[in-house]
Amino acid sequence: MEPPPSAAESSKLRHVEKDVLIPQIMRERAKELCSDKVQAFTKCCKETGFLMVVKCRKENTALKDCLVGYYTDPSFNEECKAEYLKQREEYRATGIKKKRQKITSNV
Repeated sequence: MEPPPSAAESSKLRHVEKDVLIPQIMRERAKELCSDKVQAFTKCCKETGFLMVVKCRKENTALKDCLVGYYTDPSFNEECKAEYLKQREEYRATGIKKKRQKITSNV
């Protein structure tokens, strides 16, 4: 069995962690934080059907602005990175992957 990684090694991120796994956490958390706008957009789309592209512009813009606001926030990125590193550390210690609780929505 390999010895556990040192503190310096455990804070280094691989390419896949930086470019895939942490952004995935960011997307999930941003959707949760923008859930009111997600629900408004979903409701609009269900009510308008094929015309949603035209009729739901206001809801789509509000949702996009909310999500992009989180995606471009450096402190939100650091928060999600810290969450990922904590999950990774727990996984390395226990070998058990922790599932995130998701808020159920229609998106």
